[in-house]
Amino acid sequence: MEGVVVNFRRGKRTQKPSHLIISINGVSNKEKASGLVGKEVVWKSPAGKEIKGKVASAHGNKGAIRVIFEKGMPGQSISNKVKVQ
Repeated sequence: MEGVVVNFRRGKRTQKPSHLIISINGVSNKEKASGLVGKEVVWKSPAGKEIKGKVASAHGNKGAIRVIFEKGMPGQSISNKVKVQ
């Protein structure tokens, strides 16, 4: 499955660099998104390095998921594609 990075998980004045919100193609409700919890997500950098993360939970009611990556993600990852395995 493929998805697109939407944004960092954030509050009014804070941002969590290792937590990202991802929209998955073909997932449009909270129930389908909850079924992806525990799956692995991989983002490839322009240099070819892979950063891996794990789906933590659903985010909102429209099928987005919250992913925790093993280290902080760069800002250039926003609006890029990721693979959910």
